[in-house]
Amino acid sequence: MLTKKQLDLLEFINKRIQRDGVPPSFDEMKEALDLRSKSGIHRLITALEERGFIRRLAHRARALEIVKLPDSLANAKPGFVPRMIDGGAAPKPPSAQPIHVGHAVELPVMGKIAAGVPIEAIQHKSNTVAVPGAMVRSGADHYALEVKGDSMINAGINDGDVVIIRETSMAENGDIVVALVEDHEATLKFFRRQGGAIALEAANPAYETRVFPEEQVKVQGKLAGLIRSY
Repeated sequence: MLTKKQLDLLEFINKRIQRDGVPPSFDEMKEALDLRSKSGIHRLITALEERGFIRRLAHRARALEIVKLPDSLANAKPGFVPRMIDGGAAPKPPSAQPIHVGHAVELPVMGKIAAGVPIEAIQHKSNTVAVPGAMVRSGADHYALEVKGDSMINAGINDGDVVIIRETSMAENGDIVVALVEDHEATLKFFRRQGGAIALEAANPAYETRVFPEEQVKVQGKLAGLIRSY
């Protein structure tokens, strides 16, 4: 049996995964549950893991898998299916709308995105990729990018991976976003707002967090999924 705080945290994590495709950050969990420190979140997550409701994925930042839900939540979410989350262009042309193919969705691959030092902004469609329909949100525009670099490796995003991006200009702290820097460089990073500045944070200690005035950073989309070839 779960305590109220454990149940509240599980519900919050589940809602955020369903909404954004990635779990919330520890700071967001702390604020949502009105706790004073992240140590309390660590204890709640450990308790949920010990009771078999969630699973932490090793060596991946913010990577949580919901294994099951208690009846009080599962009954409110008919058809719940556990999802594993790993876990971040310029606007695409009108011709790059998703094409539904059976149970898959064909998305445009708009080129490469830097998970490292920003590279030139992506502005062209190079090819397409078929992704599971469950990876994209109905009514939203999506596109794909090939990852170049290893700055997001601790978030489970490797060099050569293809990331699925949901188009949006809005982001919350802890989101993995495609950020357009000074209108000509694009990069994949954690988003952090610091007063009137935006911090683009890597998931690799070898890379420094880069901080820019708010007006120099434009969010082009948020990470919705990832495809890896072996």
